[in-house]
Amino acid sequence: MRKVGCFGLVLGLVAVVALFLVVQGWGGAGPAPRALSVQVPQGSSLAAAAVELEKAGAIRSATRFRLYARVFGSGDPIKAGEYQIPAHASPSDILKLMQGGKVVQRLVVVPEGYPSVLVHGALMKAEGLTGTVPVPAEGSILPDSYAFERGDTRAAVVAQMQAAMKAYLAKAWAARKPGIAVTTPEQAIILASIVEKETGKPSERRTVAAVYGNRLRNGMPLQADPTVIYPITKGRPLGRRILRSELHAKNGYNTYAEAGLPIGPIANPGRASIDAVLDPAQTQALYFVADGTGGHVFANTLAEHNANVKKWYAIRKARGEM
Repeated sequence: MRKVGCFGLVLGLVAVVALFLVVQGWGGAGPAPRALSVQVPQGSSLAAAAVELEKAGAIRSATRFRLYARVFGSGDPIKAGEYQIPAHASPSDILKLMQGGKVVQRLVVVPEGYPSVLVHGALMKAEGLTGTVPVPAEGSILPDSYAFERGDTRAAVVAQMQAAMKAYLAKAWAARKPGIAVTTPEQAIILASIVEKETGKPSERRTVAAVYGNRLRNGMPLQADPTVIYPITKGRPLGRRILRSELHAKNGYNTYAEAGLPIGPIANPGRASIDAVLDPAQTQALYFVADGTGGHVFANTLAEHNANVKKWYAIRKARGEM
């Protein structure tokens, strides 16, 4: 009887130790010495995901992972995508991560006023995106930060950017103030792109939009420098002064050579510039010139404007710029 009792005690101890090892193997620290990136392809089973985890070094055994997952896991399906596995993450936590679909989110950032050639460049450089796309139509992209997952296509991200612009423009156009200078959403985007490039000072946007609106109604040329530069660089920085010959060039964009709006946008305007065009400030101003502090001085008459220009030239001369 004593032998049987000892044998039973040994079996009990073995069972306790085995249970402890199983629990540790499932809920204890994993083997990854540092954070790892693991890609679970679309349509992958738990078994296929376990193989990828073992290859990456996130778990010790794909076979044990599957077994423990069936015994201790919730039974919820895993989701495809790229996962960032923390250092020493337990198999239990890894399964919860994949069942929760907490995939790595990557971003393509489009700043306000970015031209489409630079949007295209950012898309083509974005690691994890697939496929190629042409340069999007100017003015069709809403500046913002766009999340994507590894394996997404560039075409899908462009479609998301363009859908965002279409939705925002429709909403903003429906709320436009009466009597504004533009008569279509397309014209609003063109003028908003000019406003975007003419001032980086948020407090000025509605006034700049109003000046251009007043000029349009009076049949005056807009005389916006960015419209001279756009056909030369497609929105990239010019890197030098505008040439006199370029001020006279008739190319559909140059608002010094021709009155009215350009034939298309010169950048992708942000929400604030679109809003400024659709709700401009109440002013009779027709002119503005830089004030030397990053902002502008506005004037209702040419005489006032010439005086402001004279002051600006004096500032530039004092700086050694002239």
